[in-house]
Amino acid sequence: MLATLRLFSVLLLSFTPLIAHAACPDWPFGKAQVEISALQQQIDQWDDAYHREGRSLIADELYDQSRVRLIEWRQCFQQPAAPEPLRSASGSVAHPIAHTGLDKLHQAAAVQAWLKDRQDVWVQPKVDGVAVTLIYRRGLLQQAISRGDGISGQDWTASAQKIAAIPQQLTQPLDLLVQGELYWRLNQHVQASAGSVNARATVAGLMSRKTLSAEQASGIGLFVWDWPQGPANLPERISTLATLGFATTAPFSQVIANLADAQKWREHWYRSPLPFATDGIVLRQSQRPPAERWQASAPYWAIAWKYPFARALAEVRKVNFKVGRSGRITPVLELSPVMLDDREIRRVSAGSLKRWQTLDIRPGDQVAISLAGLTIPRLDSVVLRTSERAALDIPDTRDFHALSCWQPTPGCESQFLARLTWLSGKQGLALQNVGRGTWEKLLETGRLNNLLDWLTLDEPELANIAGFGERSSARLINSFHSARQRPFTQWLKALGLPPTGQAQLADSWQALAQRDTEQWQAEAGIGPGRAAQLSAFFRDPQVLALSDTLRAAGIDGF
Repeated sequence: MLATLRLFSVLLLSFTPLIAHAACPDWPFGKAQVEISALQQQIDQWDDAYHREGRSLIADELYDQSRVRLIEWRQCFQQPAAPEPLRSASGSVAHPIAHTGLDKLHQAAAVQAWLKDRQDVWVQPKVDGVAVTLIYRRGLLQQAISRGDGISGQDWTASAQKIAAIPQQLTQPLDLLVQGELYWRLNQHVQASAGSVNARATVAGLMSRKTLSAEQASGIGLFVWDWPQGPANLPERISTLATLGFATTAPFSQVIANLADAQKWREHWYRSPLPFATDGIVLRQSQRPPAERWQASAPYWAIAWKYPFARALAEVRKVNFKVGRSGRITPVLELSPVMLDDREIRRVSAGSLKRWQTLDIRPGDQVAISLAGLTIPRLDSVVLRTSERAALDIPDTRDFHALSCWQPTPGCESQFLARLTWLSGKQGLALQNVGRGTWEKLLETGRLNNLLDWLTLDEPELANIAGFGERSSARLINSFHSARQRPFTQWLKALGLPPTGQAQLADSWQALAQRDTEQWQAEAGIGPGRAAQLSAFFRDPQVLALSDTLRAAGIDGF
């Protein structure tokens, strides 16, 4: 278990799989210094709040990735190593035996390499809490010490004496020192779906307080993960601790023979209900060196295999503004590729233009990305802003609305493409083999200067376009021809008719076009706003021109 308050003596090797393909930023040296300094200052702020105040200002996984990014940037520009992250975490009470911490691996190949030639290896859940040393004299709890920097920590004895999960008196009058994890109790917690739920920060915050209420104390559990001076093998240590009064960890301690075994338990605990949050598994050899040789650094006899990131840190490469069929402007961020749940994410929507303006995201910013519903990329927050705020050509909302961009004129390309995609989609004419990619190819050729120019295309003309072979051209022409058989109401929807609710629609364009706003409002389910939209639609010169084209093409109803 990674001991807490944050142990991030991160070796670059541990994170190699995350950054192996990362290119160094194309920065002049002066800009590199500014950006490295800004990231270092941000991390220092996070460290100080966490270690001194017990406040977590950022999710642990985003913190981890930020530190990796800092290491990467410093190496790219041959800068000195970053200061020790735990320099603000030390306390006034020395640990009789150092807390070692863990290297964190993220790829199966790295775990496989670590397992090679190792014997008697056990796996446990990596409980997501805060680490503590508990010291007993003649069976009585004498002292509790926070992990701190692994060498010294804070005196937590007063709070520990209120936590029922910590035995106050052992069943035998022994002198004893154990290391374990204080965690926030959860009921049937499934890590894969619920995530960390801020469990670690909750416990860290409570333990940093001067007083701990009975209710708060009852919410804290204890998972003992080491008895440095205990029996030589892990099963004996576990069983003996249970007889002394500690909650048994036997169900969460499984012997493994190979990588497949480790993968099995990792997946099992990731998706099974547990009484605590976890962020991976720990693999440890049963036997380890004498406790007197332990140091406040990652040991060779244990490692952590982290779960997939629920949130990834991504660099913004570009900000695009997508204009939808109705004129809604959606900022879309192009990202340096990141992996989430085995998926490569290259772009994410910023939601609305207003949200993007509030966040003020520019190329070079570092943002947090997650998966909504475990499938759809979602922008969560801005983690770090680049020092240079690039100027962007932001569309004017006044230029785009439900009746704008019926031709692919400069600035209208996005909305016009959205109109074509809607027209051929299931909401419109439901044309087989016709999607956004089809329209993009046709637009590149300059053959579509109007929403309905495709009606006049023929098979030989399509066959001469790169990307359209004889067979695909034939399929496309058949789809285009089938559009002529679609009913009038379907054509209306394809053109972008505003929703009509329960209104009775006439079977001819002329009849509908003659209705004024008051007549539309008299229809069932049509309010003043929608009535005005419908009236404007049937009177718009561009829409009228489209109706003339469809009339000339012999489409029913026009």
